[in-house]
Amino acid sequence: MIRNQMRLEFLSCSENVGLARVAVAAFASGVDFNLSDLEEIKVAVSEAVSNAMIHGYEGATTGTVRLSASLSDEALEIVVEDDGKGIPDVEQAMLPGTGSDPERLGLGFVFMKSFMDEVDVWTEVGKGTRVKLLKSLPGNGSHLANL
Repeated sequence: MIRNQMRLEFLSCSENVGLARVAVAAFASGVDFNLSDLEEIKVAVSEAVSNAMIHGYEGATTGTVRLSASLSDEALEIVVEDDGKGIPDVEQAMLPGTGSDPERLGLGFVFMKSFMDEVDVWTEVGKGTRVKLLKSLPGNGSHLANL
C-alpha cells in the first residue's frame, strides 16, 4: 500500500539535477533512511536524471523529465522518465565505461545498480526511457521479492 507519493516535471536543463536530488532526499527523509542511504539515493537520482538529459535529449534543454517517487511499507520507488531518443541496447548501456558521450565515464547505471536494490529500465528507440529505482526501507530488505 502506498503511504505517500510525489511527482515533479521539469525541463532537461542541468540545474534541475540538483532540484531532483533535493526533492527526492526531502521526500525520503520522512522514513528511517540513514544519511548514507540518503546520499546513495541522491546519487542514483542524479545519474538517472542526468542520463535523461545528456543521452535521452542529447543535451537539449527543452525536453521534459518526469520524476515520481512513492513510499510503501516496504520500499521507496523512484521513476525517472523522458521522451528522448531511447536506448538502442540496454544491456550494453549498463556496462561500465559505455555510453553515447565519450567525454563521460559511462558509470551512471553502475552507480544506480550499486546504490539501489533494484534498477529496471524500459526504453523504446525514438520514444524515450523509463528508469525505476527501488530502495527497500531499513529493515525491509526481504520484502522486495514480494513487490
